[in-house]
Amino acid sequence: MAETLILPEKPHGRFAPTPTGPLHAGSLLAAVASYLDARHSGGRWSVRIEDIDPPRCPPGADATILQQLETYGLYWDGEVSYQHDRGEAYTNALEVLIEQGLAYPCSCSRKEWRQHAVYPGWCREGVCRPDAPKAWRLRTDRCMHPVSWHDRVYGHQTFHPELLGDVVIKRKDSLWAYQIAVVVDDAEQGITDVVRGADLLDNTPWQIQLQQALGLPTPCYLHLPLVMGDDGQKLSKQNLAQPLPHEPDQVRSLLHHTLRALGQNPVPELAHATVDEQLAEALAHWNPGAIRPGAIRPGEVHA
Repeated sequence: MAETLILPEKPHGRFAPTPTGPLHAGSLLAAVASYLDARHSGGRWSVRIEDIDPPRCPPGADATILQQLETYGLYWDGEVSYQHDRGEAYTNALEVLIEQGLAYPCSCSRKEWRQHAVYPGWCREGVCRPDAPKAWRLRTDRCMHPVSWHDRVYGHQTFHPELLGDVVIKRKDSLWAYQIAVVVDDAEQGITDVVRGADLLDNTPWQIQLQQALGLPTPCYLHLPLVMGDDGQKLSKQNLAQPLPHEPDQVRSLLHHTLRALGQNPVPELAHATVDEQLAEALAHWNPGAIRPGAIRPGEVHA
């Protein structure tokens, strides 16, 4: 009888923007890198709208983001998923953590512990103010520690629980926090590779602790250099980063500069090629090892 070969799982990447406004050059960098990383190996690429904080998400922002992705030739597989209707899955995960003694209610405010580098765990053995509104925190001292993993750009990483603090996983206003939502959704979608900005590198230890506690797989992580604004701060919607241009010439130019910022060195002639042609060439030569840690200075990514 012929031996049965078990083929390795194809990668499944995702781009997961928060719809607080249109995409900018920094978010395009993450979208392009995650797209190329998944597609280069014949994998799937999904889009997930992380809208668990409705007050921050103006109506129509998600539609704008999806239109921008299509303008830059970034087409996703399957249906777009939304976090706003995933409350039941997050509740189930929280209940598992509570049963294990890994989550606890907390009445403390940020103002009360502002003199500490991380939350000091005052409510671990009982809520300090039972009648006050309560958040739910992950008890990191009882989770996997130290937390170590290999980042595909930043190399070996190790964090110790005392440096993490007990992160909030459900807020006092009953909204779900990013950490638990992203862990539950990545697992349910079968995400194998997470490609995102380096500003989320220090979130990874909490997410790995949650994955371990919930019996979920840990994906491979690749954190990207951040695109900086003229003020020296990370380019973001909060500091009024300009939306992606949509004029064809500017779109082509910005995509070309984005690929250069990712260390992919596309030939100059491609700067005026269509987005489909540029992405096809980038897919054929995708090399994540060419991405360098650090920050991308103003002017390195522009239309």
